[in-house]
Amino acid sequence: MNNYKPNEIEKKSFEIITEEMGKIELDENVLPIVKRVIHTTADFDYLHNLCFSENVINTALEAIKSGTDIVTDTNMALSGINKAALAKAGGRVYCFMADEDVAKRAIEQNSTRACASMEKAAELGKPLIFAVGNAPTALIKLDELVRNNKIKPALIIGVPVGFVNVVDSKELIMKSGVPYIVARGRKGGSNVAAAIVNALLYMAFPREN
Repeated sequence: MNNYKPNEIEKKSFEIITEEMGKIELDENVLPIVKRVIHTTADFDYLHNLCFSENVINTALEAIKSGTDIVTDTNMALSGINKAALAKAGGRVYCFMADEDVAKRAIEQNSTRACASMEKAAELGKPLIFAVGNAPTALIKLDELVRNNKIKPALIIGVPVGFVNVVDSKELIMKSGVPYIVARGRKGGSNVAAAIVNALLYMAFPREN
């Protein structure tokens, strides 16, 4: 067993990931995202199930560098996103799931808090990046809001995990015409959503070694 210093562990992890990827070749624009998700999950299935819309990386980086805010569907994802990096361009990250008005709206509409929180985000009236790692109903609501011209997301990261409506909700986003990064299939999670956001942040604002 090797005793690595804290700042060496991540570097060594990425070296192992690169080695174990073998001869699989990915577009260099998406490679940092795929590797960071594998680093977060230790799951090499993401080599195959992460899907990217055309030119989405450039679009996402432009949005981040212009200070676009991020809305996520869990406080876990909110906690995992590097807010100091996001703040370099004036961006902020929000999660409305625990807000009293969101809870009230969900009850009145007989819907989920995830749906209500997406509606609240749409009412901000500005471009947003959505990072959804838990609730497929959030993706379903976003698709509805897009189709009704109530919101025009700069990017949707659609990676909810689970069994009910998860697969179908991701497919909706991939057909919505909105820039997307989606984990096709059942896999995902709030940690994956945060990892994707952080990978984009580190691409936009490279860290010092």
